[in-house]
Amino acid sequence: MTSQAPTIFSLQAPKDVSLTEIETELNQIWQSYGISGEDGALPAATRATTFTLVVYESEETQYLLAAAGFYHGPIDGILGPQTQSALREVQKQHELEETGTATPETIAVLREAVAQSHGGDTTTDKGEADTSYGVDSQSPRIADEIALRNPCRIITLSPIAGEDEGVKAQVSAYCPIQKQSSTTLVCCEYINLTGTAAALERISGMIPALLIGGLPKFLWWKATPDPQNPLFKRLGSICNNVIVDSCNFNEPENDLLKLQELVETGIPLADLNWGRLAAWQELTAQAFDPPKRRESLPEVNRVNIDHEKGNPTQALLFLGWLASRLNWRPVAYQQEIGDYNIRKVSFVTDDQRKVEAELAGVPVGDVGDIVGDLIALRLSSTNPQADCSTLICSETGGCMRMETHGGAQSTGLFQQVSSLSEQKAEVLLSQQVQRWGREELFEESLYVAVQILKLAAKS
Repeated sequence: MTSQAPTIFSLQAPKDVSLTEIETELNQIWQSYGISGEDGALPAATRATTFTLVVYESEETQYLLAAAGFYHGPIDGILGPQTQSALREVQKQHELEETGTATPETIAVLREAVAQSHGGDTTTDKGEADTSYGVDSQSPRIADEIALRNPCRIITLSPIAGEDEGVKAQVSAYCPIQKQSSTTLVCCEYINLTGTAAALERISGMIPALLIGGLPKFLWWKATPDPQNPLFKRLGSICNNVIVDSCNFNEPENDLLKLQELVETGIPLADLNWGRLAAWQELTAQAFDPPKRRESLPEVNRVNIDHEKGNPTQALLFLGWLASRLNWRPVAYQQEIGDYNIRKVSFVTDDQRKVEAELAGVPVGDVGDIVGDLIALRLSSTNPQADCSTLICSETGGCMRMETHGGAQSTGLFQQVSSLSEQKAEVLLSQQVQRWGREELFEESLYVAVQILKLAAKS
């Protein structure tokens, strides 16, 4: 069922201003509007004073290149040699002028290729280009969703490729009209700063002054997290929470290592992709609530996890969570590249028992918005008397494949995870901005996942 979008009242459409006049212009918006609206026909508008959300949003070129398989570097909005080489390769394959720049023709070709890989059409009913599949094109809608649930100040930093012509600033204000609060509009303020990555870095010293003082500050870094990026370091040091979404990582293994570096430097980190594992974790924990099954939990020594091929982050974080809760220490790693990317991890328990885990990247025909979603997991034991065998899956096909794994036990408990709207970034982000600070459970799970990846680097 599709919910009807709420009515949005534009208090101020996007307006170009100079960097030094941003606050003055925002104040002027409210002064000109007045306490009860311009003509008294609309409810009184209240300026949101809840929190500030800073969004670092790279433009689409690198996302499209990565999704089409031409680019394997960081998503950072910087048109460096690796990005230029990828653009030339696209242009060469499609017989376009080899400029190494993101020409309109090149972007159009990439959009079509990515849309087709997602099984979608590239045009709307009006014949216009439809880029709704793209990460960057979703961001305005996601920002609006955040504002609807949590009116606030949103500062968007948009690095673009091309000549460095300084930073362009825009301000705007929108008020969602809610039925339950029809007498007062609570409005969200938007500040959009656009320029090359170098230009944004130059003016980074001005950004702290744009944050609402004395209120929580969140940084949503929608790019590859880089501990050495000066802009990232400056913003991360002044925000209560740095939010990433590891489902969009272009180099998942390397980027998870970078996340661990950030945690070790004391940055309060949150991963939206971690939130997508909540239902799996809850069902796994509930499976061992009965006393008899709880007694058999130490007998678990076989773990099988299937995930959509392409990004193993969810599988690694779930395995890290399970191992951290049961005090399993990773000691060996093997990987088999093929139709199913198989990762085999060996653990040792506190009492020196061995546990074997297998992560399989399963190719799927219909790739969803979340790359690498969990499909199924199975916990079992080589002890046929142990009452610990558990199967959890998101679809019937996943359950059937997992059942073929066999083992000494038949499935003792079966659970199915429903496809939830809570998987969407805007919903997870709305939940995240209700809390801030360090997430110990995530950090402990990430630590184990990183230990596994370090074993992989040695193998």
